[in-house]
Amino acid sequence: MSETAEAGTAIGPLDITRVMAALPHRYPMLLVDRVESLVKDHRIVAIKAVSINEEFFQGHFPGRPIMPGVLQVEALAQAAGVLAVESLGLAGSGKLVYFMSIDGVKFRKPVEPGVLLRLEVEFVQKRARICKFAGKAYLGDDLATECEFTAMIADPPSA
Repeated sequence: MSETAEAGTAIGPLDITRVMAALPHRYPMLLVDRVESLVKDHRIVAIKAVSINEEFFQGHFPGRPIMPGVLQVEALAQAAGVLAVESLGLAGSGKLVYFMSIDGVKFRKPVEPGVLLRLEVEFVQKRARICKFAGKAYLGDDLATECEFTAMIADPPSA
């Protein structure tokens, strides 16, 4: 991967331990299994290994298991969360990345068990607490899902 000075620092791959340090999500809601590459302040490429053992496949759909589109978007958002936390140096800080809006979602191909869903997300706009992202999920070279979304970085709610 080539990078320019403005693209930031390239890191990766990141294993599941590093992903879990960046995200508060845990099973069954953790939807990023590893990070292939991350260029701080620019983009991330992450992987979700889609297994028939996922709880949602029990009912979506019997006889034709398909990963729900909302979970595909959630996987992209979690990859964006890792990108934001790593870019802003917030890993382990307890800060959370909250969805604010989702725009232009398109589902192109069904995501079935036994595939590696490649999550590619890049910053569109970045401010101190609000970030806009563009995300695409691929099955091999085929585009499965695409969307833009905005997120806010904030403290977790108080107990």
